[in-house]
Parts: sequence; structure tokens; C-alpha cells
Amino acid sequence: MFDFKELLSASLVLFAVIDIIGNIPLIISLRAKVGHIQSEKASVVSAIIMISFLFLGEEILKLIGIDINSFAVAGSFVILFLALEMILGINLYKDDIPETASIVPLAFPMIAGAGTMTSLLSLRAEYDVINIILAILINILFVYIILKSSKHIERILGKSGISIIRKVFGVVLLAIAVKLFTTNIGQLI
Repeated sequence: MFDFKELLSASLVLFAVIDIIGNIPLIISLRAKVGHIQSEKASVVSAIIMISFLFLGEEILKLIGIDINSFAVAGSFVILFLALEMILGINLYKDDIPETASIVPLAFPMIAGAGTMTSLLSLRAEYDVINIILAILINILFVYIILKSSKHIERILGKSGISIIRKVFGVVLLAIAVKLFTTNIGQLI
């Protein structure tokens, strides 16, 4: 059932995890290396990956014998490390930049990566699916807008502005990681 509070909360979680604003420097670097990035293609593929995982992810976990609460606790650690990267300005996860960038690394793993997948299953444990799907679509729209206008945004914010936004969303992600852990660890014990 539609719930505005759930929609807002899920949207903010996905916005913080996807961190498209914090990834503007990477997007600009990719554009410089590979030329034009197909924003539409990257956005649509990301949405398909996320919505598919929202529905199939739990079944895949059941197939290998893992419950959502265990996955959410594990996911809280992934989100914790993403938050630490954002807050401290370090890279714990490194990935090589390929020759093309429309789908890899933009759609996967940058937009619909491990943190996003973990967050989707964690959100599914707490929220109604329709609110999560709407949150995905809202975030994909935002991703598309950012991809299309990343050069303009970089000029407006500057390096220090992007750094501040990245750190703020890092703190939000850290709080989300703590909440996910405390909510789900009790059900495992």
C-alpha cells in the first residue's frame, strides 16, 4: 500500500547509497576518457537491474539458504564501508575503468551496485514493494538528470561543494547502516 513516509525514506536511502552527486567527479572522468555517455541507456538499465533484483533477490537468497535478516545485517556492513569511504575520502573498493562506460561501470556497479542491491533487499524487509519501486523510479529520474547535466553541476558546486555533499550523505548512510544492523540483528539472535 502506498505510504508517503515509506516512499520518502526509501528514496533517501537509495539516493544516499547510489550517491550520484558524489560520483559526479567519476562521471566527468569517464566522459573525458570514453567520450559521450548514453544517459538514457545507463538509467534504463539501472532501473531494470534494481527492479529485477527487488523481486528476484529474495528468491536467490532462499535458493542458497540465506534469510533477508542475515542479508540485511551483512548489507549494513557494506553500507557502513560505503559511508566510511564517503566521510573519510578513502577508497576501500577499487574498480578499473573500462573502454566503454554507458552500462559498465555506470549502470552496474556504480548506480545499481552491491550497496544498492543490499539496500533494496533491506528496504524490502521493512517497506511495501510499491513504495520501493516508486523510490527506484524517482532515483533513476534524478540519476538521468545528473548524468545529463554533470558538467554544469560541477561548475556550480565546485570541488569543495561536491566534497561537502558527499560527506553529508556519508553520515546519512552511516546512520542507515546502524539502523539496519540494530533492526535485523535482534531477529537473528
